[in-house]
Amino acid sequence: MHKCGSLLVATLLLVASLTACESSNTTSTNTTSPGGNSTPASNSGTGQSRLDIVKQRGKLICGVDGKIPGFSFVNESGQYSGLDVDVCKAVAAAVLGDPNAVEFRNLDSTERFEALKAGEVDMLSRNTTWTISRDTSVGLEFAPTTFYDGQGMMVRQDSGITKLEDFQGKAVCVEAGTTTELNLTDAMRQRGIQFETVTFQQADPAYAAYAEGRCQGMTSDKSQLVARRSTLPNPNEHILLDVTMSKEPLGPVTVNNDSTWFDVVKWTTFALFEAEELGVKQANVDQLKTSDNPNIKRFLGTEGDLGKGMGLSNDFAANAIKAVGNYGEVYERNLGEGSQFKLPRGQNALWTNGGLMYSPPFR
Repeated sequence: MHKCGSLLVATLLLVASLTACESSNTTSTNTTSPGGNSTPASNSGTGQSRLDIVKQRGKLICGVDGKIPGFSFVNESGQYSGLDVDVCKAVAAAVLGDPNAVEFRNLDSTERFEALKAGEVDMLSRNTTWTISRDTSVGLEFAPTTFYDGQGMMVRQDSGITKLEDFQGKAVCVEAGTTTELNLTDAMRQRGIQFETVTFQQADPAYAAYAEGRCQGMTSDKSQLVARRSTLPNPNEHILLDVTMSKEPLGPVTVNNDSTWFDVVKWTTFALFEAEELGVKQANVDQLKTSDNPNIKRFLGTEGDLGKGMGLSNDFAANAIKAVGNYGEVYERNLGEGSQFKLPRGQNALWTNGGLMYSPPFR
């Protein structure tokens, strides 16, 4: 019994030793960062972030609408302007040091997300509403909101329509593939209104149909209605009803699973807000690089390594502001008092002025 017991113990020790050796030679497939978090997958599938691709290409490809004055509009000379356009230029300046290193791609509402996910564009800056389904099941990442909006309704001034209930038995033009279409249905159903929805794949034919009288109303984000009204044959003949059907937070979008690139777009956008709060403007950004204010020094990259952590130069924010100005300047030039629209800031004012625009600390 003693010999058998000794033999059994020896056998067990041998098996344990072999098992330990086999385990030590097995490679884990779960790659983690030094902090213990799983390493995010690249959207290119090759280990490259979109940031690397943009740097290697030497230009940013930005998806925009291209037909909304004040946000993204291309004139007869092929020049783009608008708030969404300036966001693209700010990102190009932050990444490449050149706000003109941008190729703009006009995308309608039905093709924008597929173009982004397919890598045809690097980002969207195209009056896109942040929703839970788009943020999760569609596979998108939403950078900070650059314009807080709400859905409205435009009608002819002489139509006699003053509220949504007046659309009983009437038609409304709307662009397909948008939250606008869904919000309209919800608003009318909630009020028990029987109406006709006339949908279009693109905005141009929708507004053309409205102008021709095929629809008694045209619905979209209020900012878009104001902008598009300016392109109608007789803008003063059209009014916006005093109704808001939804919340529409609009801002830049990137694809999921590329945290490096998302950080770049996110913090460049935040930089526009932070610059306004700090009083950093397009005209004084170089002068303020000698400021003694530690917040300004960190923000402009004369102190610290805030850009380095994202793969950018430490003066990325300074480059963005020098290119397009701070958020207040961008807003006023495209939508505010310096534009044809004269839209008040409202919710799009800084948090210090009663608005919703707010940046986390640059620290």
